[in-house]
Amino acid sequence: MTIAPTESLLSPVTLFMQADFVVKAVMIGLVLASIWTWTIILAHGTRLRRISKANEAFEREFWKAEDIDRFYDGPGRSDLPSAKVFSAGVSEWRRSTKGDRIDREGTRARLATSMGVAVAAEVDRLSDRLNILATIGSVAPFVGLFGTVWGIMKSFTDIAAQQNTSLGVVAPGIAEALFATALGLFAAIPAVIAYNRLTHVLNRIEARLHRFADGFHATLSRELEVEG
Repeated sequence: MTIAPTESLLSPVTLFMQADFVVKAVMIGLVLASIWTWTIILAHGTRLRRISKANEAFEREFWKAEDIDRFYDGPGRSDLPSAKVFSAGVSEWRRSTKGDRIDREGTRARLATSMGVAVAAEVDRLSDRLNILATIGSVAPFVGLFGTVWGIMKSFTDIAAQQNTSLGVVAPGIAEALFATALGLFAAIPAVIAYNRLTHVLNRIEARLHRFADGFHATLSRELEVEG
């Protein structure tokens, strides 16, 4: 006598409990990957939006400032990416202009390099853990597929052992296997979407930092003409 599969037998919890230990390990790994993905999405999404708005406010305040040295000793000490770029420019300016003779072209080149390095460092810092989203997005479907293949192989083994190809024998094993693929996609799709979106936001922040660095470099270049 065979028992037709019901909705309760094919529920996610039931499918997990009845799965082979290898498929269970795959399912647990994919669920953990999904939780990790959403943690990174929420944390980094909030962080990048906050930093983007704070950078805009910092730059508006900077362009309104009349004394760069006073601004450097105040808002310029903050931990914002724009402040780090600004601080790198001021530090290099002070080192390059402290002598009696000023190499204007050399100073310009060093200012551009210093602020460019600061921009790259801040982008690297902000992009931390985004590579995890890319990894999960590319690997999770294949991990789920591995669980599916393993589950189907086990189902065929059960069919051979019972010598019964009825739906009641085949369906639960196939459903367990396909559930692993579904979990892989459940982890991968948000990871890929979030990676593309957060990378876009990060690129906008990087472009804004470069514009700020260029504008500050132009300001210091004009000041350098006066010093020269």
